[in-house]
Amino acid sequence: MTSLWRAFRLIWGAAPAAMWRGALMAVAVLLMGAALLGLSGWFITATGLAGLAGIGIAFDVFRPSAGVRFLALGRAGARYGERIFTHDATLRALSALRISLMRRLSRLSLPEMQRLRGPMALTRITADVDALDGIVLRVGLPIAAGLITHVVVFLVLWALVGGLVAATIAVGYILGGGLILMRLARKTYAPSRQAERASQLLRRVTIGLMRGRTDLFLQGQVQAKLDQLRGVDDSMRAAMRDLDRVERRAGFALASLGTLVASAALALGAYLVHEGMLDPAFGAIGFFVALALTETLLPLRRGLSEIGRIRDAAERILRHEEQGTGPARVGGHASEGGIHVENLSFRRGDAARPLIKGFSMTVGQGETVAVIGPSGSGKSTLLALLAGTEPDYAGSISLAGQDLRAFGERELRSVLTLLTQRSALVSGSVFENLALAKSDLTAEQAREVLEVVCLSQVVDRMGGLDSALGEGGAGLSGGETRRLVLARALLRHPRLLLLDEPTEGLDAPTARQVLSNIRAYLPEAAILMASHRRAEIDSADRVISISE
Repeated sequence: MTSLWRAFRLIWGAAPAAMWRGALMAVAVLLMGAALLGLSGWFITATGLAGLAGIGIAFDVFRPSAGVRFLALGRAGARYGERIFTHDATLRALSALRISLMRRLSRLSLPEMQRLRGPMALTRITADVDALDGIVLRVGLPIAAGLITHVVVFLVLWALVGGLVAATIAVGYILGGGLILMRLARKTYAPSRQAERASQLLRRVTIGLMRGRTDLFLQGQVQAKLDQLRGVDDSMRAAMRDLDRVERRAGFALASLGTLVASAALALGAYLVHEGMLDPAFGAIGFFVALALTETLLPLRRGLSEIGRIRDAAERILRHEEQGTGPARVGGHASEGGIHVENLSFRRGDAARPLIKGFSMTVGQGETVAVIGPSGSGKSTLLALLAGTEPDYAGSISLAGQDLRAFGERELRSVLTLLTQRSALVSGSVFENLALAKSDLTAEQAREVLEVVCLSQVVDRMGGLDSALGEGGAGLSGGETRRLVLARALLRHPRLLLLDEPTEGLDAPTARQVLSNIRAYLPEAAILMASHRRAEIDSADRVISISE
């Protein structure tokens, strides 16, 4: 339950003032509902008794009826206010949660971050964030408001109708309702998790079927994929049926509990009236209040039936502790540029052998160095280490005369840029994709950098900077996508530019032209390339083998 509590505190703390206002409104709704039925029950009973006694004309009906109208209108207004405050606060909290999540994810290693680009991870993250809105709206807030309401109602009933009726209602609802809801949470924990996982799997299989339909058709696997889809759908529906069955049984149990408690309150009220210990009109109050208090339990049914899904989401979202942006640099100047690596070693996970062992090099300001080595020798990992995305390494890395670990995250990204092998574009215009690197980008700057990567004519044929790209840069070839991502990296004007096979997908003449333009565009930058192509190696001032 620790993860649930931490997630609750995180969401509540994002907008505590609005949350408290919503909580007070929720309590007001429940209290006004109980008071409305209690007053109405007393009013109806007292009016009937006055009529039977022949003194109905002398009975004051105006003040009680005014109280009924006030409570009815006040309850409606409080319900509206509760919805406004709690939903507004929760939306703010989820926005803060997304920012916090992005900060956590930014601390992952480069391979882990690249895996997050897949549809499985993205749909999982989206569903987890959406699931956490229920921890306040459907679990935490209703429980707190219900308990506060029962305490206040207990005290008021004790004063009006005596401790026996008040205790019967309180014990019946708090103890009996608590047992039913605890059993509900325990019984629905597994099916709610299973239903959510099956739903995610169904989404992934559907996406895979749509994206790979051509290959599946050519390989004769469409029917097999459809059969898998039906199997996943059947599994999800079975879990949802189990969940619905348990929830409906809990709803019946809660309704039955309300009936029993109300009946007990009515019987006790009748007994007290018969013994002359209570006025008949007051004897009806406990019954009607008990009916109203069912509202404190029934809303919890849906929230607690999803507790397995919410808990899983909280554990995944909070798995990576948020870290600060790191201390500011205490020495060195970003303008110095250059990077120095001394006796660098790195081992991935529990691997028996280090991927990089005892590697040393220096790249000076204005220098281009190509790192070569066979596939799997650690070239991409070296760039990830230098970019600060792999924190667990031995040896030293110095950037601009300062230890890499001493840089704050924002400061490091302002002087260093990494272009990985997997190019990433977003759905939008060409200009919008470039503007991700420079918020105040002008059209002239955009056209200039497109010239650097030999992409200006391609963009002009597409319709200019405002031409739209589809998901992942759809509309461009692989080489064109690569160059557009490279252009975006160049717009940051880094002091250290790390390029992982930057000309992949380009013909040799275009590759040589792009590399020459990069050096002219960033004359003072230190450039380090993980290379295997002749054009990249020939453009470098020095070549270093990582496998030596």
